[in-house]
Amino acid sequence: MDINLVRSLLTALLFIVFIGIVLWAWSKGKREDFEAAARLPLDDDMAEERMARNGRGRQ
Repeated sequence: MDINLVRSLLTALLFIVFIGIVLWAWSKGKREDFEAAARLPLDDDMAEERMARNGRGRQ
């Protein structure tokens, strides 16, 4: 087996893996998970603001 054949096969395999990851990430079932993850930093800030307003902020 030639080294160039191995490199070509590895490139093709990794491209297929990449396409699989893209399809997985853009699947409708994952949308809710990603939206929840996107809200995490904002939810944390909102919780801290609520605690500060109630007098229970970090000390």
